[in-house]
Amino acid sequence: MRIAVFVKYVPDAAGDRSFTDDNTVDRSVDGLLSELDEYAVEEALSIAEDADDAEVIAVTVGPDDAVDAVRKALQMGADSGVHVVDDSLAASDALGTSKVLAATVRKIEEEEGPVDLVVTGMASTDGSMSVVPVQVAELLGRPAATFASEVTVDGQSVKIRRDGDTASQHIEVSLPALVSVTDQINEPRYPSFKGIMAAKKKPLEEYELDDLGLDSGVAGSSGATTEVLEVTARPPRSAGEIITDEGNGGEKLVEFLAGQKLV
Repeated sequence: MRIAVFVKYVPDAAGDRSFTDDNTVDRSVDGLLSELDEYAVEEALSIAEDADDAEVIAVTVGPDDAVDAVRKALQMGADSGVHVVDDSLAASDALGTSKVLAATVRKIEEEEGPVDLVVTGMASTDGSMSVVPVQVAELLGRPAATFASEVTVDGQSVKIRRDGDTASQHIEVSLPALVSVTDQINEPRYPSFKGIMAAKKKPLEEYELDDLGLDSGVAGSSGATTEVLEVTARPPRSAGEIITDEGNGGEKLVEFLAGQKLV
């Protein structure tokens, strides 16, 4: 069984995130593997561990530093990695990224054989759009089972449980397929020292768009179907209102909360 897991290198949420002059995310700052993708890696590894003769391939699209996302997945236990890096990818939107990821899966299949399952996080922590998984599935012509809280591979099918506010849905699709997972599905493992050292010897392929049979107009700003027209910084937090208790503090507090429509 061959499993491809998508991983994304995103700006560190604890850092000072910003936009460039063309209203795209500034990716020159420190970054890391998207937290939500760690759950996808863990689930891919768990599925592989329960299967016979299975391998996990970590795939990312992004600038030079994005390879760190793949390296983290390799340290966690993935068998190999693929990094698609090309100057023309800058400012790609969700659809452009999906086209490149789908082409990468096809490239892996040409080079190594069928990819039975693609596993992704439910969203990236920078864009938070949640559309890439279903777009990739559509481009590959495969069923998508999304927002899984539990995944079970059974023969030639994959079953998921999707938890809602009041009920759970149980969905079954045939392989090959794509599954996106939530942050409730597992507890991602920490890379061990042995895993960190072993990752240095694992194969890591690097592709450009030409290698995938794509031209520069497919992705990047020239291929984007969406555009951010304006970015406005969030206003600084204003000082709160101080209520002095002169025997009627409770009433003033209720009046304030009611005025904010909190009660």
